[in-house]
Amino acid sequence: MEDVNYLESCNKTPVFDSVGSVTQTCSGEKVVLTKTFANQSSVERKIPEYKCENCRKTFSSEHELFTHQEIHNKKKPYHCDICGKSFVYNSVLTNHKRIHTGEKQFHCEICGKSFINNSALVIHIRSHTGEKPYLCGVCGKCFVDSSNLTRHKRIHTGENPFHCEICGKSFIENSKLTIHIRRHTGEQPYHCELCGKTFVNSSDLKSHERVHTGEKPYHCDLCGKSFYVNSQLAIHVLMHSGEKPYCCEVCGKAFLTNGHLNTHKKIHTGVKPYPCEICGKAFLKNHDLKRHTQIHTGEKPYRCDVCGNSFCKNSTLVVHKQIHTGEKSYLCEMCGKSFNRNSDLISHKRRHTGEKPCPCEVCGKSFVNNSDLNRHKLVHTGEKPYHCDICEKSFITSTLLKRHERIHAGGKPLN
Repeated sequence: MEDVNYLESCNKTPVFDSVGSVTQTCSGEKVVLTKTFANQSSVERKIPEYKCENCRKTFSSEHELFTHQEIHNKKKPYHCDICGKSFVYNSVLTNHKRIHTGEKQFHCEICGKSFINNSALVIHIRSHTGEKPYLCGVCGKCFVDSSNLTRHKRIHTGENPFHCEICGKSFIENSKLTIHIRRHTGEQPYHCELCGKTFVNSSDLKSHERVHTGEKPYHCDLCGKSFYVNSQLAIHVLMHSGEKPYCCEVCGKAFLTNGHLNTHKKIHTGVKPYPCEICGKAFLKNHDLKRHTQIHTGEKPYRCDVCGNSFCKNSTLVVHKQIHTGEKSYLCEMCGKSFNRNSDLISHKRRHTGEKPCPCEVCGKSFVNNSDLNRHKLVHTGEKPYHCDICEKSFITSTLLKRHERIHAGGKPLN
């Protein structure tokens, strides 16, 4: 067992010095637990794996496995009076309650960050010391804790032990399954106190709250651009390098993220799992369905504080604000023309190169971007999604609708 378990049996707050030594006063006895992390290779080790036959969860020691198995054998007599969740041990309930109260009694002496329990603090300290004592025997990658190593190993084995009983989809970790199930049930238990928007997990809520505060703590070292979440920064950095590590086995097209690749694959299969309950139109992504639904509801939650214009998406609002500031940060190196969005610059460059990577499956005609292709497809389907509120005439594009509305306004653009 790690020092973590010993420390958690004590009531005093541990103190970590700058080289990674731990001192803990427990019941009046001073115990010094020393781990100096100057030489990382000396502490990296292969961790044996003990697997629970009931839930397939794995542990780094036989004692941890034995303790865990009691969860399956015992009742859960300790109940949280706030959320109703039940636990086998009162100590675990006490830790859980700190999530609701916000109490964080374990403090890092190096940076001042606080944590709910001691084990989280010990793992955090490793981010300062650089210690990664858990070694993958397959690829040699190292991790700060055993749970991250266990999760990583499943990438090599292909094991997805957590299964959704509703749709059969499997996941590497239980937390991802829990979030996935909420997409079936519609549960969004995390609420933004400023705007009331709800989310399926706490990390999405934290990222959203930065929209209100304007905080962008993740910075690109190459261009200085900042981001709300680290994952956005990671994707952005790939744009500088030109790397697209996820490749489609069917057509060879490459993508920045695995999520983009999975969405692309549905083009080949024809699967559109997200149908609109109002008009029946189906979409590849749930995000696209939500945006489409706003056409029916008329909802435009993102408002410009300069001119009062409202938009369906925050990204559209951000681009719109650049009209007021005059900012056009994406520059074409061939002709010097500037653009508000990187996607517009990419489409523009194709007009120089003649590249048209988006072909129509019906007639074979190709286009420089997906929006031009989607607009063209309406010619084949006969769909006219833009409706005049005055005479109910319909149009293929919003531009044609606006031109038509001027007839009702006496030839003047409508406000």
